[in-house]
Amino acid sequence: MKDFGPFDYVIVGAGSAGCVLANRLSEDPRTRVLLLEAGGRDNYIWTKIPVGYLYCIGNPRTDWMFSTEAEPGLGNRAILYPRGRILGGCSAINGMLYLRGQARDYDQWRQMGNPGWGWDDVLPYFLKSEDHYQGVSETHGEGGEWRVEKQRLSWEILDAFADAAEAAGIPRTDDFNTGTNEGVGYFQVNQRRGWRWSTATGFLRPAEHRQTLTVLTGAQAQGLILEGRKATGVRFLKDGQPAQATATREVILCAGSIGSPHLMMLSGIGPGQHLQDHGIGVTHDLAGVGGNLQDHLQLRLSYRVAGVKTLNQLSSTLFGKAKIGLEYALFRSGPMSMAPSQLGAFAKSDPSLDTPDLEYHVQPLSLPRFGEDLDPFPAFTASVCNLRPEARGHVRLNSPDPGDAPAIQPNYLSTEADRLTAARSITLTRKIVGQTPLAQYHPQEIRPGPDYATDQQLIDAAGQIGTTIFHPVGTARMGTDPGAVVDPCLRVHGMEGLRVVDASIMPTITSGNTNSPTVMIAEKAADMIRAGG
Repeated sequence: MKDFGPFDYVIVGAGSAGCVLANRLSEDPRTRVLLLEAGGRDNYIWTKIPVGYLYCIGNPRTDWMFSTEAEPGLGNRAILYPRGRILGGCSAINGMLYLRGQARDYDQWRQMGNPGWGWDDVLPYFLKSEDHYQGVSETHGEGGEWRVEKQRLSWEILDAFADAAEAAGIPRTDDFNTGTNEGVGYFQVNQRRGWRWSTATGFLRPAEHRQTLTVLTGAQAQGLILEGRKATGVRFLKDGQPAQATATREVILCAGSIGSPHLMMLSGIGPGQHLQDHGIGVTHDLAGVGGNLQDHLQLRLSYRVAGVKTLNQLSSTLFGKAKIGLEYALFRSGPMSMAPSQLGAFAKSDPSLDTPDLEYHVQPLSLPRFGEDLDPFPAFTASVCNLRPEARGHVRLNSPDPGDAPAIQPNYLSTEADRLTAARSITLTRKIVGQTPLAQYHPQEIRPGPDYATDQQLIDAAGQIGTTIFHPVGTARMGTDPGAVVDPCLRVHGMEGLRVVDASIMPTITSGNTNSPTVMIAEKAADMIRAGG
């Protein structure tokens, strides 16, 4: 067995959080950091071109290729559950949308017993990383590693949807990131001049030359090295061969909401009876590991239109494809520079709510389901998700073999409140589409279709068209109660030398896309680690 180390810190996972931590911790010339990544280097062209997510999700070169268990709320469908498996992790294959969520999200974390995690506490860490195209302001930063730009295209059909949303009572906004995100407008994206900007590009690349940092790709963690309840290293396969690395200070798990709890359970840290059922000796019976899984379920409503350009017909001919390619080659703009969703809206499913509980991702295209061909007629999709689901799922072992994928059970639509919100979100979408600004394009609902009308029918429709929007969080949640996995400094309860730094520590899911909040978590964690917290 090849032995690497010793290092001060061994970081498992070079994704959205791991790349940030590797950069910050390796700044200290007295510190040695090892970063382990199961996937390969991010030299695949489709991790650079924004539209490349189409070729990265569902590709074993860049995706763990997970799927959920059969979901009762989705008609017992098992759905694909993409997770990045490459330097940059999910930030190398995701939708590139820069969103922080709402101030109330973080204030709620603080109120749940996590001091130091309120909005006023975390905003400086968003600003620290940020390199915003508009420069410095009260709510934006400049000069950081995390580039934020405007999108480089617009669509007539999306402009009309924005007008329709405004007519339906949703105000205009040009910035979803001020702490209150209500409104409709174009998303800002993590791109630079039409190229994807991942955490590997922004944080890892500038740090890789440091003698304090070692990066190993093709290094899949198999388990933690434990001395009693102290983590002292990691066992892994390096290009298929057994290896290990020791950490004199800490092992830091940045493997995400699926990978981090999975690795803990494989190592004997987790729900004791579950571990015993799989023949794993219990080092630390920690009930919360793998529980509290939360995700945003998106309902993709599609509308056929007439008299307006959409990507469906633009990409349906060789001439159209050539035009798209030429526009990107010459100007780094057009459909190849597109985030999966261009126009966004945050709205309330019930007017009595204090803040929006719905997020729209609106796209000038339609398709039966992700991975299939676009429809052969002009259409747009209004995808809507419940930002604050009540449903709680779990990640569990399928076997004690580290090579076997874990069991992922989000439990979508398993509560009455989530089902009611789903029905209301479809109703609100129809209200928006029925406004005058869209009437000239004669929108016709094709998915789920106008025959679904009553609340129960709309709930049934949600189960048929619902799918993940790739935001799993919460499976190693932060807190001080018996069900929590990590404390407010992200140290694993009851363990020494073990910390979790990724989206799994979120007590509740943020009201928006979760990638940039994960970058913030890593920024804050780096300061706590360096301060000895």
